[in-house]
Amino acid sequence: QVQLVESGGGLVQAGGSLRLSCAASGSISSNDGMGWYRQAPGKRELVATITGGGSTNYADFVKGQSTISRDNAKNTVYLQMNSLKPENTAVYYCNLVRFGTRRNYWGQGTQVTVSS
Repeated sequence: QVQLVESGGGLVQAGGSLRLSCAASGSISSNDGMGWYRQAPGKRELVATITGGGSTNYADFVKGQSTISRDNAKNTVYLQMNSLKPENTAVYYCNLVRFGTRRNYWGQGTQVTVSS
């Protein structure tokens, strides 16, 4: 089983920065994909993903603003968010997709609130 624990969320003024962290534990492989999603009505919306090989994918609304990275030695994925706007306010969820089986695992979420 896989457990994901997010941290780094909080309250920040518009224009500020945050770095979200997600630590994975359990049966983890460096081949597993990891990423960040945010809550939208009825679904979780992709923010950014990264493969074990370092290939990244970003939603259009964060391109040029956010950077996803991972440290396989620590089984941790990060999301660096800069130039934050109130529109970035959301609960952000860490995701891991198991290599091979494609099963998804989710963290509990971390709140990001950007004030104007």
